[in-house]
Amino acid sequence: MLEYFPALEHAFDYKTSKAALVLLTQYRTPAILQRVGKNRLATWLKNRKVRNSQLVASTAVEAAVAQHTVVTGEKLTATVVTKLAREVIALDEEIAETDALIEDRFRDHPHAEVILSMSGPGPVLGAEFIACTGGDLSVFASADRLAGAAGLAPVPKDSGRTSGNMRRPGRCCRDLLRVFYMSATVAARSCPVSRAFYERKRAEGKGHKQAIIALARRRLNVLRALIRDGRTFELTAPEPPVALG
Repeated sequence: MLEYFPALEHAFDYKTSKAALVLLTQYRTPAILQRVGKNRLATWLKNRKVRNSQLVASTAVEAAVAQHTVVTGEKLTATVVTKLAREVIALDEEIAETDALIEDRFRDHPHAEVILSMSGPGPVLGAEFIACTGGDLSVFASADRLAGAAGLAPVPKDSGRTSGNMRRPGRCCRDLLRVFYMSATVAARSCPVSRAFYERKRAEGKGHKQAIIALARRRLNVLRALIRDGRTFELTAPEPPVALG
């Protein structure tokens, strides 16, 4: 998007930085940034509620100073960049509004408190879980049935004299699998119990993806039991070591 201004393109991560997108709605060429200066740019960014406005302004102006060549077609391209930046900001705001609506609706569900008590599934993943299962786990006679629907219960793939081969079932709910996989990935970093389980699987020789899938299956069993019993998840602290001698 910023091929005419490579120094600024490399200065920010435009996939995650809202500040960079706000900057491009008004200041998008080296000459303009050099003319406005760090202080005025920082004030302009601050008035638009951009966090770390001083750092953003300093980074942008330094990128402008570092570029000495005016690329052909810069003016036209900069106009297109401004339009795209505004569209991305508007889309991000629309997504945030939609997520807020999903969260409000999800929190009204009877299982919301139980689901959110576990580390990993936030309101959006929780809402996806409700949507995939219909919000009624009684249709799954056991945890194995639910795991099978989520693609977390391997099935035999035997052929001739070969036996003992297991594979993920071809027919499963990919969205439900994603819910458990993503929540397990988050829990492996943020939940001590899940982290310990993940590290134990890695120590057993499993790869990262295998360990996450094993953790996802374990968490599926726990979540189903909690919903069945109407209980929330409680993190149990490990017992202190017994002193010897």
